[in-house]
Order: sequence, then C-alpha cells, then structure tokens
Amino acid sequence: MVTNTALFSESYMIPSDTPDIQLHVLHKRLHQHIDFGEARTLLMMHGATYSSGSLFDTPVEGQSFMDYLAGAGYDVYAVDVRGYGHSTRPVEMTLPAELNPPAVRTETAVRDFSSAVDFILRARSLQRLNIIGMSWGGSVTGAFTARNNHKVRRLGLIAPQWLSSTPVPLDHGGELGAWRLVNAQAAQVRWLQAAPVDKREGLIPAGAFAAWLQQTLSTEPDATLRADNSLRANNGPIQDIREFWAAGKPFYDPADIQVPVILVHGEWDVDVPIALAQDWFLHATGAPIKRWVEIGEATHMMILEKNRHQVYDALLAFMA
Repeated sequence: MVTNTALFSESYMIPSDTPDIQLHVLHKRLHQHIDFGEARTLLMMHGATYSSGSLFDTPVEGQSFMDYLAGAGYDVYAVDVRGYGHSTRPVEMTLPAELNPPAVRTETAVRDFSSAVDFILRARSLQRLNIIGMSWGGSVTGAFTARNNHKVRRLGLIAPQWLSSTPVPLDHGGELGAWRLVNAQAAQVRWLQAAPVDKREGLIPAGAFAAWLQQTLSTEPDATLRADNSLRANNGPIQDIREFWAAGKPFYDPADIQVPVILVHGEWDVDVPIALAQDWFLHATGAPIKRWVEIGEATHMMILEKNRHQVYDALLAFMA
C-alpha cells in the first residue's frame, strides 16, 4: 500500500456551463509523477445522494479509493456536480424545498460532468480519459459516454441504475420538492440491512462509518443540519427515476456505448438488484470489450466495505 504521504493531493473549483455555478474537483497522484497520458488519467462521478469526496475519498483503514488509484500510478480526479460536495448549490437549495421542482436532473449532471471532462482533457492535453461512475453516477457517465465515445478510453460502472419494474428504494414516494433531507447517521441501519443478519458484523470495517460520516457531513453548509448529522440532497435524480427508470424508458441506450466497459456489482445490492445489472449488461451490445464482475458479500456501498479491494482491483485491472 502506498502511504498518503507519497501522494500529491489538491482540490479546486472549475467553471460549469452556467454563470455563477462552480464545480468542485478533487485531484490525487503520486508526488513524483507528472506526465500520465490517457491510459492513466481517470475521472470519477458520485451517486444521487453523497458527494465524490464522501464515496471515493473517505479513508478506510488508512486508504481511500482515490488513494488506492493514485498509489497505483493514476492521475485521479473526482468531480461534484452542482448541489453536491463543495460545488455551488443551485438557488433552489437555499429556499424551502416545496417552492421549486426537483433540482439537478440527470441531464444537468451530464452537462456538469462534461465540463469536468473537457477541463481535464485541456489541462492535460489529452484526447481521451478513463471514467468510473457509481449508481446515479453510472447514469451520468453512461449517458456521457454514449454521446462522447471519442473522449472515453474505458468506462467503469459500479452498480449503475437501470430499468426497474419494482419500487426503487431511493424513491420513498410522495410529492417531490427541490431537495430532501437525509440523515447520514441513520444511513448505517439501512446500509447494514442489505446484508443477511449473520453477516452484518464486520461488513463495514472498524472506524469506517465514523470516517464516512465525518467526510459526508463536512460539505453541508448548514451548521444546524451538520449538528443533526443531516444534509440536503437534490431530488432531480429521484424525479428521473420516476420519468425514466421506473417508467420503462431508458435515459440513454447502453448499446450506444462503444468503448470497453466493466460493470461491477455487489451480491447484496438492494438498490440495483442483480437482475437489473444483468439486463444492463445484455443491452451493452456496442462495447468492443465488456466485463461483469460480481462481488460476493457486498452491498451497494461496497467501495467502503470489507471486500472493497476486490472492487478496486477489478476496476484497476480493467483500466490497465
């Protein structure tokens, strides 16, 4: 394992395609490496509730997912689309939720992700880069790739959204305002409930949930919400579940992805059940190379669990 002291780490803001909206980017690499090329440049995209820092840069037993990739010799970036992490909050998030429709739809996130891709390609003088997207981030990166295959070298998807004929756990029903409140402390119960009762102990490594909770809440600007272990999350992704994934209408066509793609899925994932992962994989008919890796004893949050290195290793091997 490469220690964090061997890594160069920074974060900064980049412009979006909307005036007054800035996007937060995390960046990590080995100190001694500067020139990586497209094969070792990688951009990560978060899910519908938690930021890229929360998912990809929470240290578990001393190392985050970004640390692992950077330590393996990659120039690693992770972006927060508007309304997430340290990126600019849309004005709708500063007002009572019921005053506006669901904020930050998937189409908006694709635009923000595209801004981050173009920024990195320009900064590194590259034509293509590698991409990893998780959950809703799989919808964003999948749609981006389907429209911009020429900018993507390889695509990694961790439990991507897909068509569902059964209720999607993220959608609790009812009217949707611009945003919703999420109690991150309570997320531990739901997280563990995905696993069999006799397998829950040890699923989340010691200290990992506390580290994740601290990282997740650190970007919520409202001190009162932070004190209550809560944060605001955009409802745009849930509206898109209703209009696309739960309505039998794909937001994008996996067949339009024409680059090598890997799908990584956890055995105990209740947010994206295995049948959905299989159906997505079968629809990805345009990829010249495609691989499906099923991780045993893992939930939707497997990148922070005991078997996380199986996820890391599978994605790293495919990108290499």
